[in-house]
Amino acid sequence: MFISETEVRVRYAETDQMGYCYYGNYAQFFEVGRVEALRSLGHSYKSLEEQGLLLPVSEYSIKYIKPAFYDDLLTIRTLITELPHVRFKFDYETLSPEGEIINRGSTTLVFVSKETGRPVKCPSSLSDALAKEIN
Repeated sequence: MFISETEVRVRYAETDQMGYCYYGNYAQFFEVGRVEALRSLGHSYKSLEEQGLLLPVSEYSIKYIKPAFYDDLLTIRTLITELPHVRFKFDYETLSPEGEIINRGSTTLVFVSKETGRPVKCPSSLSDALAKEIN
């Protein structure tokens, strides 16, 4: 299993009338975690796009447990438990400033050729980098 942690702070504009972090913001927080996880493996989204690859999200799910509030410094824990092929699954845990899990989520992305718009296999350089971390 590969684990990456990234911190994000809840901004005032990201809260609702109840003072909770608006539920829709977690998709963006997960994206920050995912981008930083890939970067820590030596693969930025930019470099993948330069190789002619796109990574659209095909599935997204989340289970809310507790709210986050304005100015909370959250930890987005990104987990990769299996090697990607055409699909690339990420799991997430959002931790409160006290270290409690406040939600869990997952996304599945698909490697797509920028040129053809068709699904393609994960680049071997990325799967090799992950294999070293997971095994």
